[in-house]
Amino acid sequence: MKHEPFIQIESILCDIPNGSLVLEQHTDDHQGSNLFTEQFESQTSGKGKLEIYPVFPGILLSLDWFLADQVSFRHGANRHILEITHCRFGRIGWNFKSGTSVYLGSGDLSLHSTDCCADSVMTFPLGYCEGISIFINLKELSLHMPPILRDIMLDPDLLYRWFCLPETPAVLPSGPDIDVIFRPLYGLPEQLRMPYFKLKVQELLLYLYRLSPEISAPAQVQSRQAALMQEIHHQLTEHLDRRYTIEELSRQYLINTSSLKEIFKGVYGMPIATYMKEFRIRKAMELLQQTDDSIAEIAAKVGYETQGKFAKAFKEFTNLTPSSYRKNTEKEILSSRSGQTYENVCPFFYFFHLD
Repeated sequence: MKHEPFIQIESILCDIPNGSLVLEQHTDDHQGSNLFTEQFESQTSGKGKLEIYPVFPGILLSLDWFLADQVSFRHGANRHILEITHCRFGRIGWNFKSGTSVYLGSGDLSLHSTDCCADSVMTFPLGYCEGISIFINLKELSLHMPPILRDIMLDPDLLYRWFCLPETPAVLPSGPDIDVIFRPLYGLPEQLRMPYFKLKVQELLLYLYRLSPEISAPAQVQSRQAALMQEIHHQLTEHLDRRYTIEELSRQYLINTSSLKEIFKGVYGMPIATYMKEFRIRKAMELLQQTDDSIAEIAAKVGYETQGKFAKAFKEFTNLTPSSYRKNTEKEILSSRSGQTYENVCPFFYFFHLD
């Protein structure tokens, strides 16, 4: 079903209140938890969860889930820490302090130093995201090189020059090589996570080491263009009872129609009409879960003239009728709330200090 990733993330985060990020630290006898000593301030009106694993000395892997429009954060800047982000579902945007914005779709990979993203904003144009973040202290890697990487004489300084020195991030588009590395890391049972993480982090470093830096050119949108698309997005999503045409938006925001369509797709990953159809259905899913409004009332709220047209569009997206979806989600929510609580729910979380 088209909505399945959204529902999966929603289920994982169902007990976390809005405005909170949950950090779950998984430690072992060798690394301990002392990597998380520097406070990382963060604000969001949505919610998220990060599961952090120390894979090797100086290398952390985080399983990430977000239901939010954006997260703004501030942390220490370190040009020798390489941050690698993989987007599995949804869409990720980075608004960097350099004034550029980079957007990742499903399967894409970004690479940059933590200096590049200090005082920056991560956005989620589709309102949700599942991904993996890997943080590598390249100085620490040179001192504690895993045997496989030492055998091929991997040079961390080369990775530093390619991916950390530039002020703008590198983006690798989705492809078979990246998919083979990251796809097995999602949905693993707990007992298999660390072995796979160790294996695949080394495979990723080998893959990056044999790349030519020319093929990792960043895919960018100017921040002012991204800001304009966000204004248009706000207008479209705050007035679901209106059906704006491309021409109307073009005249209102003084941008030609071809640029509007191209930049909107660059930010949100799909044409305006496709995006708004999905947004209307996801908003309806939210209303079906959180309100007692009738299906006819919800259809009107999300911009459908008739209940019949709404039901047809909803079933195309979810393979369920609105009434069936409401019944199913009520059962899922009840079964998932088995008394689990999170003691470390907070409006900020701790970043790691890898110096």
